[in-house]
Amino acid sequence: MEIIFNSPEYLWLLFSLPILILVHFMTLNKIKRRAVKFANFSAIQRITGGEVLSKNLFLLLIRGIVLLLFILSIAGATFIYTGKASNFDYVLAMDNSNSMIVEDFMPTRFDAAKMTAKSFVDKIGPDNYVGIISFSSVSKMETPLSNDYFHVKSVIDRIKLSEVGGTDMGNALINSANLLLNSEKGKAIILITDGQTNIGLSLVDAVDYVNMQGIIVYAIGIGTPEGSDFFGTTLVLDEQSLSYIAATTNGKYFRAENTEQLKDAYDQVLNIGERKVIQNLSMTFIVIALLLLLYEWFLINTKYRTIP
Repeated sequence: MEIIFNSPEYLWLLFSLPILILVHFMTLNKIKRRAVKFANFSAIQRITGGEVLSKNLFLLLIRGIVLLLFILSIAGATFIYTGKASNFDYVLAMDNSNSMIVEDFMPTRFDAAKMTAKSFVDKIGPDNYVGIISFSSVSKMETPLSNDYFHVKSVIDRIKLSEVGGTDMGNALINSANLLLNSEKGKAIILITDGQTNIGLSLVDAVDYVNMQGIIVYAIGIGTPEGSDFFGTTLVLDEQSLSYIAATTNGKYFRAENTEQLKDAYDQVLNIGERKVIQNLSMTFIVIALLLLLYEWFLINTKYRTIP
């Protein structure tokens, strides 16, 4: 679990808390100087029904908490935790760069990825929606979220290898997340790739965006970390980046060196049954702050009344 801030630039307002404390005690000294002008303190206390001079630090504590809550609210405090879920919507982000034609899978990595993706679609529940993104140097939405599984599998069949080199996992993650924005279920991206991102958006920025949407990423690396030769080019599976993507979003990284391991990775995704839950705390903090202000008003007009 973690707390993030949608507008962290407002957190500098926390430096106003020491100012509040300073103003509180300066005000007390001013009231004290005014209070000593009165001779009969016991009579004043009977008249006002309160203290001659309220030095109660409880009021300062309330005001400090109120100010803190307002600052956290405008900074967009958001609580993220992982909980159980029985229902998910998925986006399959499938690498279709030309390196996927390597034949260390039968018949090729790309064909194995498509076959196991269709098998995954067959296994999910009838209420789950699936979207498809293909990516190489650019990413493309093949289909938005749909529970028409025949259509989804037909779309997977029609995906072709890209003729353009390069792999941009960052934009693939962003576009996949955008397909899930309106989902009210658990949200997960299954990222299938055999390489490393080498162009486009920073993975750090992309993962931050995915996290903000409460989306879990399951990354599946196809091939071996050592890579394979493809027309004289060494292909390296970037396990470090894939592990980072999965761990940062509370997902999991799987390495698949053959078709059976690829199928097993999909099966594990179906059995995990956890979702990321996002709770924006801004409105909650505002309500609590207003209630505390009301309570403070009650106190200063009853128990902690001071002399005029």
